[in-house]
Amino acid sequence: MTLRPGLGKPFAMGSGNTNGPAILICVFAHNEQRLIGSCLDSLPLADPSIAVAVVVNGSTDGTAAIVRHYEDRGVRLVEYGEGGKSRSWNRFVLDEAPRARTFVFVDGDARVLPGSVEALAGCLRDNPGANAAAGMPRNGRRAAEYRRLLRKEGGLFGDLYALSGGFVERLRESGLRLPEDLVGDDSLIGALAHTDLGGDVDWEDARVVACEKAGFLCEPNTLRPASLAMQSKRMVSYAVRHFQNRMISAIMRETGPHDIPSRMADIYKAWLPRLKPRLSPVLYWFDRRALARMRAAAVRTGEPGS
Repeated sequence: MTLRPGLGKPFAMGSGNTNGPAILICVFAHNEQRLIGSCLDSLPLADPSIAVAVVVNGSTDGTAAIVRHYEDRGVRLVEYGEGGKSRSWNRFVLDEAPRARTFVFVDGDARVLPGSVEALAGCLRDNPGANAAAGMPRNGRRAAEYRRLLRKEGGLFGDLYALSGGFVERLRESGLRLPEDLVGDDSLIGALAHTDLGGDVDWEDARVVACEKAGFLCEPNTLRPASLAMQSKRMVSYAVRHFQNRMISAIMRETGPHDIPSRMADIYKAWLPRLKPRLSPVLYWFDRRALARMRAAAVRTGEPGS
């Protein structure tokens, strides 16, 4: 597959700053014109030690135009014509971004609570053996449960997390990349951080820390028809992520991350006979739709020239 060239200029820091910023905030946004402004307003744009790049990928709305209004406040727009967060994460973080002491990742529909960016950097500084720090959800019906799980299991939420600059450098040097069709980059990045780019046998809990002073807000779901349709689509994507995570977990357990494919669809055919919808009245229908999507992707992958 050939990627369309980025529509923006290659990312570069100001002249003389060859070592990059102390903190680089990477905001990923796809069709977020309604929320991207509130996201950027929640970031510490006035701090000269913090650089902000907004990676707009595959958007067909006015997201990029809104980001351009923030360029005089130091925000840099990076625009890719082709969508897909994992594909864009690879391209920007691994290929184009400058070095930084801390990389902070934010989804374009989240709002970051004051002091959270600095708190994430502080958590990594105070835990020198850690590769990643997790921001904590602060609203929503299950926020308290999610915070408990982050503390217990050391996971990451894609809405807000940080990676140490040293870990990002090792990731670049390793040649590892996220599968371009991966749903939920945070799960695999969290696993790579826990294992320090190794397999499950190398897992150490202390390499990912829950940062209690870093938090984010998400827009609550509503009963509007458009919101319900969006939530239904999101639930199917979550189901695809569930099945992809099963595949990746097996690879990490058996052979390690270097055997993770560049596209998850490349291994769907081998896995689909083993995957069944979960027997839950809430999840069953979404799992069926997810498996249908994966079967279609497996067929396209097998076509000549795919």
